[in-house]
Parts: sequence; structure tokens; C-alpha cells
Amino acid sequence: MKKWWHPLALTALTITVLSGCGGGKSTETSQTNPSQSGGSKEITVYTALEDDQIKAYLESFKKTNADIKVNIVRDSTGVITAKLLAEKDNPQADVVWGVSASSLLVADHNGMLEPYSPKGVERVSPQFKDDKEPAHWVGIDVYETAFVVNKVELEKRNLPIPQSYADLIKPEYKGLIVMPNPSSSGTGFFTIAAFLQLFGEEQGWDYMSKLHDNIGIYTHSGSKPAKMAAAGEYPIGISFGYRGVTEKKKGAPVEVVFPKEGSGWDPESNALVKKKEIKPEAKTFLDWAISDDAMKEYGKNFAILAVANPNQVYPEGYPADPLKQLMKNDLNKSATERDKWLAEWDKRFSTKSEPKN
Repeated sequence: MKKWWHPLALTALTITVLSGCGGGKSTETSQTNPSQSGGSKEITVYTALEDDQIKAYLESFKKTNADIKVNIVRDSTGVITAKLLAEKDNPQADVVWGVSASSLLVADHNGMLEPYSPKGVERVSPQFKDDKEPAHWVGIDVYETAFVVNKVELEKRNLPIPQSYADLIKPEYKGLIVMPNPSSSGTGFFTIAAFLQLFGEEQGWDYMSKLHDNIGIYTHSGSKPAKMAAAGEYPIGISFGYRGVTEKKKGAPVEVVFPKEGSGWDPESNALVKKKEIKPEAKTFLDWAISDDAMKEYGKNFAILAVANPNQVYPEGYPADPLKQLMKNDLNKSATERDKWLAEWDKRFSTKSEPKN
């Protein structure tokens, strides 16, 4: 959810997406109203949100901020984190939006975030925001580990649908599982953090060694395992709930399983990047990003929102009580131990990673 290889407007809408799902392909769309060609204000936003979410979310922003042009740079969490660290002395982004809190904590430990408490921050649940005042990071929603299982492919092999982490290491699933590389994927990272926190470090590494025997490939995208399972390339993809639920809605023959032991998780979060010039438009964006309008959009995709809504209707496919599905998770520990954990993971398991593009 991260070493890490580790706008819109009546005036102008420019969205630049650098796809990080194993890619690097850049696409740009623009929308212009010739009758309003005044100079627009401009910010650059780094995000790990899914491509199919960004456009809908930004439609909400432009309703009240038509004069602000938002340049979106999209990649996987690990790549965004590495990019931020590489640009520490010459930051290019104004805002980070929808990136794992554990990654933002790494940036914060390196003095790269400007403290800012967006309007309405008091409504955000304490476990999904920084405890400092002003806040250094603020969550918007939570994404969690899930198995995306192709029922047709398992039926061909006369195999049951795995329901737990314990099931995944059974020998009958050898070579049938695909999982994100934690050095490049936020989903991959909070999933191995779950193993290490649930089982303890010694048993956690032992578990991952057994799981490795059943892994076909590690991807550089958290959503790719779900897509591969949906396409039947691998019967089981360790991914995150949203992407599995989305693939099922599209008609893929998949079951989305939230593991019995509890899901690894991370809040998708926002922060203001520390730089010489802090643009007021960046703060405007962060205010919007936890507003009721934004939360309404996030709630179409995620069951757990940073601003609790007692009347929320959970998207179909999530557990009846999604908060109870989350395992106990020490985000600060994940941030502090990240480099060590990833170095160890790379040493042990990276030989099955897909090539970097």
C-alpha cells in the first residue's frame, strides 16, 4: 500500500498518468473550454490511487475548484516513495494523495512533509491520521489484503477455495499463486508486514518461505494479481479488496476472500510536500480530499473510510463488519522496519519477481 524500486476545469483539465502497474507508459487527456482561457493555478499531485478511480474523484474536485489545474503523476506506492526520496532536495510534487500511510511516515521521518491539518480533520478517525497537531498525514480510506480466487480454474484442479493464510501454504497450491512484490507495491508491503506482525519475525519469515514455494510470480503492482486471477492466468491472486470486488463486478468468475486471520492494511493517505513555495492551491486540494464530497466518492469503492459514516452502505463484496477484518497493525513499526524487511525479502524471494519495465 515503500529500498523502494523499490484541473481540471471549465478552464482546463489536464491529467497526466504515469502508469506504475508494471508499466511506465504515460498518457494525457485534456479538456478545455475556449471561452475561459485565463491563466489557471496549477499543482502537481503524486498518487498511487487506481487509474479507474482518479478521474471520477477529480470530477468532484473540479465542481468547486474549476480554476485549479491538477497534474497527476500516478505510479505504484513503492515507485512514488522512491521518487519522493530521490527528489528530497528538489521536490517536484506539491501534494501526495492516496499513498500508503506507512510510506508517508518514511517521507516524514526524512523531513519531507509540511505539517498541515486540512479543514475538517477533526472528523477523521484517530487511527487513520497522524497524531501530531498540525497533522503530517491524513487518511482517506483503507485498503486491505484479500485473495482473488478464480473458481473455474480451481474447479478444474478439484481444489478448494483458500480461506486463510494457513491455507495458502498447502502443497496443493504449488505454483498457483501470484502476489505483489513488497518493494514496489504498497499492497505487497502491508501484506508481508501483516505476516511479520501476526506471526512474529522468525515465524513470519518461515511462513513466507513456505508461501514462496507456492508462488508463481511476484508482480510490481498490487492490483495485477487480481487481474491475473480474473483472467485465469493464475488461480489465486493475493491483492486488495477493491480490485477483487471490481473484477467480480465485471463478470470475472472470482471469489474475493478476506483471510480468517485478519487482513493486512494501510490507510490511503494524503500529505503536503515540504518545499520553498507552498501553494495555497495545494492546501485547497487537501481540504477537498477529506470533504464530504470526496468521501462520498471514496465510499463507492471502499468499505472503510477515514471519516466514519454511520449511514454508509458498504460496496457489495466486502465483509459485513469490515473494521473487524483488519488485523492489529503498527504503522510506525512498518515504517521504521521497512528498509530492513525489504532487504531481507529481496535477498530471500526476489528471484521470482517479474522483470521491471
